[in-house]
Amino acid sequence: MTAKASHRLCDVVLDETIGRSTPDVEHERAVAIFDLIEENAFEPEGHPGGPYRLNLSLINSKLVFAITLENGEPVATHILSLTPFRRIVKDYFMICESYYEAIRSSTPSQIEAIDMGRRGIHNEGSQTLMDRLSGKIKLDFDTARRLFTLVCVLYWRG
Repeated sequence: MTAKASHRLCDVVLDETIGRSTPDVEHERAVAIFDLIEENAFEPEGHPGGPYRLNLSLINSKLVFAITLENGEPVATHILSLTPFRRIVKDYFMICESYYEAIRSSTPSQIEAIDMGRRGIHNEGSQTLMDRLSGKIKLDFDTARRLFTLVCVLYWRG
């Protein structure tokens, strides 16, 4: 197995602390997890290789990354405050609402402008996630984007 192939997620689980939501939200969560597992670069600092399983949980408004090997052997646990993401996620949801509204009634150039703003906020959240995990977990930007999508879906109540 190549080094790149061993530094990836093979599974992502949302534990019971995340809570369940509407069927639409559950579907979005499943899609976000599928996209993340399908293509990612995930390397816990100082660990020789996986593939890895990521169990996400929420404890006192903090996101807990419990990382194990595929066989369940513990690798690391990192606790991430969600406070730095609140404004970004709120802004992201507001612009997504504007985007979906614009699709129904705006010109293509207006839709494109809103979509560029949406992508910009998503990129900001992805970079914040990479920065917060720096020194703990190496991610490429595309993996950070997929993981930030999952963080957003954890906030979404439908």
